[in-house]
Amino acid sequence: MAHSARRDSPEPPDFSLLKRLARDQLIYLLEQLPGKKDLFIDADLMSPLDRIANVSTLKQHEVDKLYKVQHKPIVSTSDQLFFLIRPRIQTVKWICDEVNADKVAGKFRRYKIVFTPQKFYACEAVLEEQGIFGDVTTDEWAFYLLPLDDDIISLELPEFFRDNFLAGDQRWVRTAGSTLHLLDSLYGPFSKVYGIGRCSKMAYESWRKQVDEGEQRSGEAEIGTVFLIDRDVDFVTPLCSQVVYEGLMDDIFRIKCGCVEFGPDVTSDKSLKVMLNSSDKVFNEIRNEHFSNVFGFLSQKARNLQTAYDKRRGMDVKQIKTFVSEELKGLKQEHRLLSLHIGASESIMKKKTKQDFQELLKTEHCLLEGFEIRECVSFIEEHINRQVSMIESLRMLCLLSITENGLLPKDYRSLKAQYLQSYGVNHLLTFANLRQLGLLVEQQPGETLTVMESKVGKLVNDKTAGKLSDAFSSLAKKSNFRALSRKLNLVPKSDGEYDLRVPPDMAYIFSGAYVPLSCRLIEQVLERGGWTGLEEVTRLLNGHEFVVTAGSNGGDLKAQSDAQRTVLLVFLGGCTFSEISALRFLGREKGYTFIVVTTAVTNSSRLLEAFLD
Repeated sequence: MAHSARRDSPEPPDFSLLKRLARDQLIYLLEQLPGKKDLFIDADLMSPLDRIANVSTLKQHEVDKLYKVQHKPIVSTSDQLFFLIRPRIQTVKWICDEVNADKVAGKFRRYKIVFTPQKFYACEAVLEEQGIFGDVTTDEWAFYLLPLDDDIISLELPEFFRDNFLAGDQRWVRTAGSTLHLLDSLYGPFSKVYGIGRCSKMAYESWRKQVDEGEQRSGEAEIGTVFLIDRDVDFVTPLCSQVVYEGLMDDIFRIKCGCVEFGPDVTSDKSLKVMLNSSDKVFNEIRNEHFSNVFGFLSQKARNLQTAYDKRRGMDVKQIKTFVSEELKGLKQEHRLLSLHIGASESIMKKKTKQDFQELLKTEHCLLEGFEIRECVSFIEEHINRQVSMIESLRMLCLLSITENGLLPKDYRSLKAQYLQSYGVNHLLTFANLRQLGLLVEQQPGETLTVMESKVGKLVNDKTAGKLSDAFSSLAKKSNFRALSRKLNLVPKSDGEYDLRVPPDMAYIFSGAYVPLSCRLIEQVLERGGWTGLEEVTRLLNGHEFVVTAGSNGGDLKAQSDAQRTVLLVFLGGCTFSEISALRFLGREKGYTFIVVTTAVTNSSRLLEAFLD
């Protein structure tokens, strides 16, 4: 069941400093507009802001009323308006319209626009074009990182994936570089940096440029190793059904900024917002568990709790007084949390243990192993024609395409036609987007791209082959999943039944069927101290791998060792809770402490929604 950390795993650094820095800077910006003011907040900043500065803190700094940005006419009567927004052209144009409307109406107000995490030139250009550049003051709130838990930090930028990987808009690369710079200045200096992916390489270069322009931190490092990875290095993992508790909680209830809202079906009363992190003792013990183990744990927990309550029988007055003052409050809190998680587990059970879901998992496992592909195609066809779920059908199509290195032309045309008939021809653009990133493609007639590339490799030297490989990559990306699976042993050989209670490897997060490619890469690179011996793997992944080692500053050898085993894992484009669970397992096994920094926590639904047009 719940695993205890190995003794030699270092304690994670204290990331509450990141919250304090963000809060202090926000207060400073609010005070730059003295007097009462109304605050307009972008909708997707509401939850992160609540984790940094609550309403009472804002009121203390003369915020009168709070409004959510809705791109509608402003009803505020205040003569000072403070806008806290993401750097989006649409929102800036709305502000321009409101300022110009005030001018026409003869209203004189002061306006302050604060962009977070940074302002872009394009936004200021719009202010200038609309003729209000001199009427407003602009600033930026460098709110790069939100700690969601002891080992999870999020940039809360879900648009990063679509903007960077699909639209080719690299504006967020500097943000990623600034994030690394901030963490390096507070918890570094980092002495080893590994990475794979084009975006990772650019983010690293942006960070180094900022370091060269500023001062390098000296002193004892708390984090010594960094690993950067692009989401497009591994699309298979986020497309697989999550079966660990925290992953299922995200799929069913949508965890947002570390919080989840349980409805009456869970609470048996009114809706309730609950924080999910390590401070919830019940959740902390089951979050990384395969769902099949969760009910057994909760039942045992309920029995233990009842035993603790029963202790009060036969107590004298003094003992009861001690029990009430020292234990009762904690027991009541644990009882409340236990009830919530039992309710949540029952809700998950209703949705995820039906026959349809079991068949879905079986099909996924067959795709990962490369067995019974025709039966899998038939299952997906039936799923589409029954209109079970638009996103689920798309997910299975993508998983089939990636694992098989593209669909056979007749299958591609047939499945695409059936999908469009079931869910609407407007999804033609969705198919174009998925094709662009190589998630849903048609195999080349007569041979797959893998075979083409291997022939090219025989004709030219390695350097030229690398360039040609990039050229092929830009024409039509390919997954090479089967070859990667063999080289990295991603699909464990099944000798008997897989033990989900005491799992032997990271594959437990997918019921023993598959080890996440992203996590296996991290494991292999840390084990080898670089990419040496993984040349064939990196070629199959289209390269862009790098490793940089800085010199040691000397000092306490134990502190240095702890820093080297405290690894910052930066996922550019999103990371799933299943991957986080796998990395926690790896950390316990190998004596590492992994800190996951992600542009946003993702899952298959969020990933595929980025492709919908």
